[in-house]
Order: sequence, then C-alpha cells, then structure tokens
Amino acid sequence: MTLSPSFTVAQHTTDAVVVGGGHNGLVAAAYLGRLGLRVTVLERLDRLGGATVSDQVFPGVEANLSRYSYLVSLLPYSIVRDLELDLELRSRPVASYTPVRRDSRADGFFVGRAPDGTPGQSPAESFRRLTGSDREWQRWQEFYAQIELAARALAPTLLDPLIGRGQAEKLLRRAVGHRFWSDFVEHPLGEVIERTFEDDDVRGIVLTDALIGTQSHAHDPSLRQNQCFLYHVIGNGSGEWRVPIGGMGAVSGSLIRCAQKAGVQFVCSAEATKIESDGAQATVTYTTPEGTAQLNTRYVLVNAAPPVMDRLLGRPPRATAPGSQLKINMVLDRLPRFRSGLPAEQAFAGTLHLDESYSALGEAYRQSERGQVPDPLPSEVYCHTLTDRTILSPAAAARGMHTLTLFGLHTPPSVFAEPGSTELAVQRALAGLNKHLVDPVESCLALDENGKPCLEARTPLDLEEELAMPGGNIFHGDLTWPWAEDSARIGSWGVETGLANVFLCGAGAARGGAVSGIPGRAAVFAVIQDLQKRTPPRRSGRRGGGQVQQQTAPGRRDEVSPFRPGPAKR
Repeated sequence: MTLSPSFTVAQHTTDAVVVGGGHNGLVAAAYLGRLGLRVTVLERLDRLGGATVSDQVFPGVEANLSRYSYLVSLLPYSIVRDLELDLELRSRPVASYTPVRRDSRADGFFVGRAPDGTPGQSPAESFRRLTGSDREWQRWQEFYAQIELAARALAPTLLDPLIGRGQAEKLLRRAVGHRFWSDFVEHPLGEVIERTFEDDDVRGIVLTDALIGTQSHAHDPSLRQNQCFLYHVIGNGSGEWRVPIGGMGAVSGSLIRCAQKAGVQFVCSAEATKIESDGAQATVTYTTPEGTAQLNTRYVLVNAAPPVMDRLLGRPPRATAPGSQLKINMVLDRLPRFRSGLPAEQAFAGTLHLDESYSALGEAYRQSERGQVPDPLPSEVYCHTLTDRTILSPAAAARGMHTLTLFGLHTPPSVFAEPGSTELAVQRALAGLNKHLVDPVESCLALDENGKPCLEARTPLDLEEELAMPGGNIFHGDLTWPWAEDSARIGSWGVETGLANVFLCGAGAARGGAVSGIPGRAAVFAVIQDLQKRTPPRRSGRRGGGQVQQQTAPGRRDEVSPFRPGPAKR
C-alpha cells in the first residue's frame, strides 16, 4: 500500500481492517480473505506474528527461539483444516518430570505419555517409590480421567456461540458426574486437590496448571485459578501441549502464507491511533514512519488487549489484571546431568517442574504479593530441541546444542520494581534448577559471537513495552469461564463491543488466552452473521460478502466448511 507524504491523511477503502498482526489477527484475516473480502492488517511492529514468533536471539548462534510463547494446546484442529495450514504440532514423549529430594536422596516423579512410561521409567513405580504406596498414582489416574471427560465435552463448545452457565453445568454433569461442577466451578480448586491427594509435591504438580501466567492461589475466592486450570487442560479435548515444528514462528508463518494466498494486505510499522464507527461504516486512523493515513471500512477486528481497544474507540480504558510470569530463554552447548541419574534426554523431554510443591507455591504467592521475588522461585522448564531439531542450523544440531525455556510463576510486575530485581529473579530461578543438577546450567550455556552467555529474560514489564500488553498479561486480562455467565451474552460469539461492525478478536475476548486462534475465528463468524442480516443468503455473488454461505450450528465437527475444499462452493 502506497502512503502519502508525512503528516498528510491518505484515505483508502477496504471491507475489513484487522488491527494487530498477532496469531489471532492473522487467523481472522485469513478466514475473511478466503470468504472473498478485501482485508488489510495493520501491525504496530515492523514484523507480523505478535508473540508467536521465532528469533535468532543471540548473535552468531544459529538457533531460532520461540521468544515469547512456546507450546500449543488450544489451537483447534478445525482451524488448521479450514485454513489448510502447513503446520505440524508434535507430541512430546514425556508429560512431566518433577525432581525432588526424599530422605537425602535425589529422585523424581516421572509421568510419561505411554501408560507404562518410557524405557526404564514407570510413572506408577516413581509415585510408589516416593509416596510409599500406589494410592497417589491411582488417584492421579482417576483425577485426570475426569478431566479428560470434561475436556471432551467442553472443547467442541469453544467453536460454537457461547452457551449459558446452565447449559454448561448440564453438559458437564452428564459427561463427568454431578460432583465435577461443584469441585471445579463452584469451589476453589484447592479444596478438591487437598481432598484427592496427600503428597505435597503431587498436589503442587496439579495446581501449576491453574497458575500459568495468573497471579492466584489454591483457595482464591475469585476462582480465577479454576478458570486458568480449565483452559490449560481442555485443549482439543485432550489438554495436551504440543511442540510446533519449526518453532512458534512456524505458527504465524503458516497463517501469513494462508492470508497472503487469500489476498490479504499487510501494513507493518503502522500503529492504529483511532477507530471511529457508526455501526455500519468505520474509519481507522493509523500512523507510519511516512505519516498518517486512514482506512474506510465496513468492519474492524481488533487484535489487541481490551484497554487498548478502549483507547482506540475513545472510551475510558478498563482495568486489567497484570501478568505474572518470567520467561528465560537459553541456548546450551550440552544438556546438564541430573543428580537423580535420570538421563537429561528424558528429564527435559516434557515439562520439568521446579519448586512447585503445593506449600512452595503458596509461599511464593505470599512473597510476590508483598512485592518480593519469591525464594525459591517456582518454575517450569521446556526443551524444544528434544522434540524438534529444525530450529537449529545443521551445524548447531551436529554440535549437540539445545534450547531451554524456563517459565517462572508468581512474578507480577510489582516484583520487578526495584533495580536489579530481574537479575535476582534469574539467579533464583537458575538456583532452583541447579540444585537438581550435577552440572550447573551456567556451565552448559553456549556463548554468542561476543563471548556472552546465551541467556535472556523477559518479564511482564518487557512484554508491556515490546508487545503492548497492558501489565504484561499474556492473556490480555484474567481468563473467564468458557461459557456465558451473563444470560444476555448467550448465543453471542464473545467478541462483541457494542458497535455492530467492531469486534474484539484478541486473547481478551471470551474464550481467549494462549495460542488458540479461537477469538480470531469467532470474530469472523460475528462478521458473517452481520453480513447475513444485511444481505439475503445466496450461493455466490459480488466480492466482499456475497460468497458467504449460511451455516447451521457453526463449529460443529460434522459441518461442511466454506473455508476448505469440499461440497460447499466458494
């Protein structure tokens, strides 16, 4: 798109403007483009992808790190099929490993993907060895069998208009039993965890899914921990978190290629500054290094946090919860050895839990609420390269290099207020890992071309500055229940803004958060509904909406999709 000289206003016309080129915005743009609409994406940064990007972070080190987000669970298979994405999400061979010390002996809870574990490791055996009986492992299996039933029931609803609370309760009671709703929706998650498990470490492993990026605790009366837990265990009906082959940049890259093929236009280094709408037509004003420009459009889809959208619409920005995470990216020359004797290739192959016992998580929350960096600092570690070597150059792979991502909990912006607090948090996070290692992780770090260790840290303050996420919240605010609590929202898509042609398509929409694309898709279906109100359904017609077909029960797994090849004509 050609822009006018600096500080003049150039007006252009399009069918839809997507503000923000992160993965949700790219999903929305690709869908709209495949429907035949003219779509323009405005991206504030000089590149697309938002938090779903891969970067060569360290000079001279050929490793493309997933710098912000790192695993994928909630991205529905139907979006991948609809958009024909060239994307592979691969299962990790291990679910988790939690190193602990018992009776002055290094050991650990090992949970493999296969029922009998991987060679030399049995989950049942590790639980029995550490707890003295089979009780905890049996309870674990029963607990997660319930979760799996709930996931299978809830996951398909994420692609439909919002169901009501009563319908969700009925759905879950029928799928899992009457007690599930009470345990996971009406009472703090800590109650069912404490009633089910006895071991402090086992309790903590379960609780961690409720605290990822969320400043909360087991008995939080707001139940935000319950909401976070549900989102982390229901993705695609299994809750499995998988590795994107090629890194997170492969996710955004496949979406960009799909959108480009559908004729979508991208304008990078273009920051939206105002959205004006009368409900039928809208104007988006944006600035670039070349000046100011405007786009006249029928629809605006905003892939930004709700407070950012409020400012664009001239509304008072709503308050939002701050983020609560520390992300440390590392490149290693070799994997360190574990004191327990478990091979590093198994210990790092899934999620490595550190200082995440139930009591440690509670104490870390209390310290962070006082503005202190937790000590010890609960964290989880992921090794992308044990599942996917493609993010390394052939030379780096041949040298045996690996990447590690450490994700710290209970680290809201307030703990980084003092100078040196980031360095202190990194020190405490690495100390939590090193106490289980024969080789300190610092001794395994690769050096960049300047001789500096390959380690970088990203706090909520960094995410706010770099990605325009208020408070550094990776979910754009507190997660909500995946159904409508307000009866007025039943049947809506959870993306509505009060303006008939402006929709929120980012993580702050209903059923947002994580890398899912669900809000982007939902906003498209809201556009389709509006188009169908304005134009009688027809099988084909003029560009810019005539190709939209009436769909019954959008999101059903057996539907004929207008977005992918099949009987439906495009």
